[in-house]
Formats: sequence, C-alpha cells, structure tokens
Amino acid sequence: MDKTEAKHVSESETEQIHVVFQSHLNPAGRLFGGTLVSWIDVLAGVVAQRHCGGYATTAEIDKLDFKSPIYIGSTLVIHGKVTCVGRTSMEVKVDTFTEEYSGERKLVNTAYLVLVALDKDGRPVPVPKLICDTKEEKAEEQAGMKRRMLRKKRRDEKF
Repeated sequence: MDKTEAKHVSESETEQIHVVFQSHLNPAGRLFGGTLVSWIDVLAGVVAQRHCGGYATTAEIDKLDFKSPIYIGSTLVIHGKVTCVGRTSMEVKVDTFTEEYSGERKLVNTAYLVLVALDKDGRPVPVPKLICDTKEEKAEEQAGMKRRMLRKKRRDEKF
C-alpha cells in the first residue's frame, strides 16, 4: 500500500490497559502525572505509526487535562486515535479512563499530541489523508483543524 493513501480513523485507533501499582504513585498516593504522560506518549506514538506506516516522533503535547486523581489498584484504559492530519503531522487524541469491575469507564484525562512522520534519515515525510466515517470523527477533525491553526498562530507569535 502507498504510505500516502488515505486511511480511516479506525485503522490506527489503539487501546492500552494499565493497572496502577505502588511504584506508579507520587508522594500523595496518586498516580504520578509523569508516568501517565509517558504512557500517553507511547500510545500516541503507536497510533501515529499505524497511521503513517512508518516512524513518527512527538513534536508537541498540545493539551493535557487531568480531570480527577487516579489511585493504586485502578485499571486504566488509554485510548488513542488520529483526529486531524497535516502534510507531515498528525494530531492524536488520547483519552484515559478508569474502568470499574462492572466495565463502567470514567474519563480522567484527555491529551492532544502532535506527531510528525519521519523517514529513515529523520526528515519529515507526507502522511495519509484522514477518512472520517462518523459525525463524531468529523467534528473531532474540525476541532483539530482549529487547534492546528492556533498552534501555528502561537508559533508565529512566539507564544
């Protein structure tokens, strides 16, 4: 398959499960934020690599919202998908949920990361266009385009 052929959001969607152990906690007895950021970054990398069909590197963590604390013994479900693409970049949304024994999930974190596809020499390469199949995916893409314009504006203004 041509690496620049369009791909559906679902083709790169990825989920990861973690159980929070004592070694993951900060001194306040909650999941250390840096541990969660690392897990999010790894998952976003997998999503981006599945979308572009090659190596991708994190260029920016655009937004990271901690909505509630996470405690020892929690089962975390980390879910990522491509929301928007540029020429060589991909925005990946990562949601983190705690999952109860009943299967009920509670959103505890949302992050947006920007990753860039690279060739074997570390130069940016084009990524496949994004095919959005649902209203939700189309809305995410529109919001992603707005975030992309805001990121560009912040870079241009050196803010």
